Amino acid sequence: MRNILITGGAGFIGSHVARLFVNKYPDYNIVNLDLLTYAGNLENLKDIEQKSNYTFVKADICDYQVVTTIFSEYNIDSVIHLAAESHVDRSIKDPFSFARTNVMGTLSLLQAAQNHWKSDLKNKLFYHVSTDEVYGSLGKDGYFTERTSYDPHSPYSASKASSDHFVRAFFDTYKLPVVISNCSNNYGAYQFPEKLIPLFINNIKNNKPLPVYGKGENIRDWLYVEDHAKAIDIVFHKGTVGDTYNIGGFNEWKNIDLIKILIKTVDQLLGRKEGASEKLITYVKDRAGHDFRYAIDASKLKNELGWQPSLQFEEGIEKTVQWYLDNEEWVKNVTSGEYQKYYQQMYE
Repeated sequence: MRNILITGGAGFIGSHVARLFVNKYPDYNIVNLDLLTYAGNLENLKDIEQKSNYTFVKADICDYQVVTTIFSEYNIDSVIHLAAESHVDRSIKDPFSFARTNVMGTLSLLQAAQNHWKSDLKNKLFYHVSTDEVYGSLGKDGYFTERTSYDPHSPYSASKASSDHFVRAFFDTYKLPVVISNCSNNYGAYQFPEKLIPLFINNIKNNKPLPVYGKGENIRDWLYVEDHAKAIDIVFHKGTVGDTYNIGGFNEWKNIDLIKILIKTVDQLLGRKEGASEKLITYVKDRAGHDFRYAIDASKLKNELGWQPSLQFEEGIEKTVQWYLDNEEWVKNVTSGEYQKYYQQMYE
């Protein structure tokens, strides 16, 4: 029996992790802690909300007293920490929110775990899920490894870098059992529509402009979210305490090439002439501090723990596009804000 606290479990990646753990491990008690901000959507978890080993708690990870109470009430022995502000553009407009949630929220959880576990650290784990953006920007060659120096360029990546350092500090100072993973860009079902792939799928479908930063030459490594959840499962159960693991999709794409794949896929699935929606591409001023390239070397995770992506990129993209086309009501509720009303009232 394990009592696992998953923070941010109503979010994009968190909901996939929560679903995987609830369904795969019926003898684990999963407590999903989420504040239900704009990115938290309990509609993502309707299929497991009645499961006997699943509990949802609406709370703010920055509220240390509430977090401490949760640790005691549910006798939490493990944490998978995904709760975070994660959109770079939002961080540029409001860096304080990112520092509060990503830094102080992480510290709140670390301190609660330390106080709750300090008399017995056996079979305890604090798993911190982070991003490859802490490493900064790559040129045309090379890859991020677990030994790459940190060089964050946006308020978002700076806040995540800081939270990573706090996690390592608690390992070094208090011997708190921790593990960290840094992932590349995720895509898949249930992603908030402000993110590139769901935004562009929706815009292509509705013949709206596709805003492309600069010339669209920036390169990202894309990871299918269900593969990420499976990697988190493996790292949680088999990872070495105190270690870091990079999780990447082995899928580098220029933004403009990715957008053209999305156009081709959406047009095809909607029965349009191939490439018909390329006229929607609109080049806009580049984002401030826009990193040129991210690319992860995930060989440590593959060689030591046996994980590798299950899907080729084109297959993952087609599944993703089809999901958004098949789930118009979910997209409509999120883009209109309707998704917040029911659950916000329920948990007020």
